[in-house]
Amino acid sequence: GEVYLSPPRRGNITVQEGSHLSHSSRPKPFLAPRLPARFLSVFRKPLRESLVSVLPIMGIVTLLCFSLTPVSNNAMMAFLVGGILLIFGMGLFTLGSEMSMIPLGEYVGKEITSSRKISVIVLLSFLIGVLIPVAEPDLQVLAEQVPSIPNNVIIWSVALGVGVFLVIALLRILFGIPLSRLLILFYLIVFGLATQVSPDFWAIAFDSGGVTTGPMTVPFIMALGVGVSSVRNDKHAAGDSFGLVALCSIGPILTVLILGLLYKPDGSSYTAVTVPDAADTVEMWRTFTTALPHYFREITAALAPILAFFLVFQLFTRRIPRKEVRRMIVGFVYTYLGLVFFLTGVNVGFMPVGKFLGQSIAGNYAWLLIPIAMVIGYFIVSAEPAVHVLNRQVEEITSGAIPASAMNTALSAGVALSLGLAMTRVLTGISVMWLLVPGYALSLALSFKVPKIFTSIAFDSGGVASGPMTATFLLPFAMGACTAVGGNIVTDAFGVVAMVAMTPLVTIQLLGVLYQRKTRHAHAAPAPAPAAAVEAIIELD
Repeated sequence: GEVYLSPPRRGNITVQEGSHLSHSSRPKPFLAPRLPARFLSVFRKPLRESLVSVLPIMGIVTLLCFSLTPVSNNAMMAFLVGGILLIFGMGLFTLGSEMSMIPLGEYVGKEITSSRKISVIVLLSFLIGVLIPVAEPDLQVLAEQVPSIPNNVIIWSVALGVGVFLVIALLRILFGIPLSRLLILFYLIVFGLATQVSPDFWAIAFDSGGVTTGPMTVPFIMALGVGVSSVRNDKHAAGDSFGLVALCSIGPILTVLILGLLYKPDGSSYTAVTVPDAADTVEMWRTFTTALPHYFREITAALAPILAFFLVFQLFTRRIPRKEVRRMIVGFVYTYLGLVFFLTGVNVGFMPVGKFLGQSIAGNYAWLLIPIAMVIGYFIVSAEPAVHVLNRQVEEITSGAIPASAMNTALSAGVALSLGLAMTRVLTGISVMWLLVPGYALSLALSFKVPKIFTSIAFDSGGVASGPMTATFLLPFAMGACTAVGGNIVTDAFGVVAMVAMTPLVTIQLLGVLYQRKTRHAHAAPAPAPAAAVEAIIELD
């Protein structure tokens, strides 16, 4: 009989057989009347996650617009329309990536596992590492905002860095090399190379490392890590599957620093985003619709290599079942449309208001810039869906000794502090290295004091905390504030993503220290003597 597809749901049947229906009564594939209902049922969860991520920021912005920083009706309308497109696009992108990107990563991981050939591991991991980050929405947003460097140069340089370091990360798992040694080695190279590059590139380079490990890249990386770790049979293999994201975020930093030898971004050449000026709502809507063709072409160029890899992989391996292939193609369509709506909403409506607010607050209430950014940072990290996954993961690893609520509070407080420091940089102009060098030095020092699994999770989670809202709102917010105080955009405003990404490195490892102490105290506590236990029972009776 024919098979009628519906988007995947974890733990549920994802295909429905229609063999019990007569041929005339069977709905046509993809055109069934029930398809919208099926789509809405699976779209509800990713839409709810995107709402939870975006609505806190929209609420804070709306409160500011009706109190401290009044904006024009044009700006408010553009912000609201952009927010709606951002919410819908992020939800559609999440659903599409679950249907297409995550399964593709799992199948590639299985192919690596079954082949057990180093040449296959190197080739497939490099191709995946280069092709996938190109479609990262956060990277697309960051590239739009870097002055004097073409977008494609930044995007493909970052992708090349991810590809090289994904190969290194998988070979580390295969040969059992300790993660802490590689982290120390490569960060020494990073900071050594930074001394030879213009300071204009420091903040941009570390920001690129934070935005690369997003919702498009991380599922592939984690799936490949699990696949390669299964090749080994020792007891440490499962723990070594963590740490891939940590190494892959170093690659973009190095490649962008190398770009510093070829380019020189000048803050004065930065073209600021402006709020759309429209006479009425119809003209405002036309502003968004006229931007759509540009992003359709941009995302087509970004996703075409991934789709080509998918087709070639299936042609040579025949590993993916035909039903799954059809479902993944539908997922690619969802991903494509989600990215287009996301980037249109961000670039046309969301970012201009973020920039305007930062400029207005810094110009009129400079002393309020730091606490407002800290409040926004607290809610941003709490609203990231990936953060909640990380919190539950740590709670399971520690058997409840570090509860998810403690993780969430620690991360929220840490990101709030990092944004306070980032806004302090905007107001004072101090170099980002004065904060990054001590932060990474402390993180690497803690790696020798905590269980290895905490180090791996901490460095992996650096990209988790810096989600879509950081690049789409906080970076324009910092740029507007920097413009108001007369600072340098490329040295003072950039670095916000890097600060947010650095926070979990310290926070989670400090929780690892706490967990280690709890474990030692639990083991050191003497068991009650039998007589004492009997007396206690008698007293209770």
